[in-house]
Amino acid sequence: MTLMDYLIRGLSLGSIYAIIALGYTMVYGIAKMLNFAHGDVIMVGAYICFFTMNRVGAMFDPETQALAAAVAPALAGVLLSMVVCTVLGVVIEGLAYKPLRQAPSLAVLITAIGVSYFLQNAAQLLWTSSPKYFSPIVGSGQVQAGPLTISHVILVTIVACVVIMLALTFFTNKTKMGKAMRAVSEDKGAAQLMGINVNRTISMTFAIGSALAAIAGVLLCSAYPTLTPTTGSMPGIKAFTAAVFGGIGSIPGALLGGLLLGIIEIFASAYISTQLSTAVVFGVLIVILLVKPAGLLGKTVREKV
Repeated sequence: MTLMDYLIRGLSLGSIYAIIALGYTMVYGIAKMLNFAHGDVIMVGAYICFFTMNRVGAMFDPETQALAAAVAPALAGVLLSMVVCTVLGVVIEGLAYKPLRQAPSLAVLITAIGVSYFLQNAAQLLWTSSPKYFSPIVGSGQVQAGPLTISHVILVTIVACVVIMLALTFFTNKTKMGKAMRAVSEDKGAAQLMGINVNRTISMTFAIGSALAAIAGVLLCSAYPTLTPTTGSMPGIKAFTAAVFGGIGSIPGALLGGLLLGIIEIFASAYISTQLSTAVVFGVLIVILLVKPAGLLGKTVREKV
């Protein structure tokens, strides 16, 4: 493979990390907590899409309804997984995190880890631990761009990341709910005095982050088509690393951190070792944080005492 091939694969993987990292960075920026169950929401979304695609695909005759058989299962799977993950994110926030709004951060962290293990074990009971082959939502076609051969999955992943980032930037800057989220992120007390419903704003943040997690799960399993109850664990950790890398709490930081992390991982796998690629990623993160503790685009906030 050429250098450009590795770069495109790195951008594709980084786009997935960036979409996942958005969930971490939005929740931390607004609720000031780390939702370590976010990676397992990815897994739930992938399972919902997998079973929906199989069920809807069985309703069409591939020979006489070729277009519908190709488009309808993928569209139904993505939409239903987004709906289920959105509801799941709101339920998790309401049952597990909302009662701990004034609790120490350690209690919230332990609860998040508990929710993560609960989702993994629930998935194992519901769908067993046997790996499932996930068919790419856009098929296995390829596009020839000069000397480069780019798969449809890579193109869709990169385009989806760009569209999501633009839409989210517009939402946070131009809409009433987006401005409320920014206000809550700055100062919950002042936002509440101005008439903003803080609890509803935080719930909306979880809903958006979980819907994005569903999209990320579908794209992840389309690129790496093995689905198990632990599918979201390592990508979730790496996406959290990407959020910290770019500056946790910053939406542009999540994009930059995700893309850089994906590129570093692919190049480390190609030129150093596939076994050491993850170690290289975390090593680069340590170096960056030593130089810039708030991340590449993060802001250092001084506390008044």
